Amino acid sequence: MNAAVPDSGREFYGVREAAWLLGVPESVVSRGVRVGSIPAVSRRGRLVVPGHVVRRLLGEPVGGDRP
Repeated sequence: MNAAVPDSGREFYGVREAAWLLGVPESVVSRGVRVGSIPAVSRRGRLVVPGHVVRRLLGEPVGGDRP
């Protein structure tokens, strides 16, 4: 797993980018999207994973969470 999300302010990541950031094969993210365990939306005809979902899966703080 990669230590930090580059450009962590991004709204969306492609399936391939999300897989790279999470340190898993692209097929794992694709399967997660297909079965609904990884939320994704269609943007301009391609599936993308919201940035907050990638950050949550990496265990990084998501905006709005304060100690």
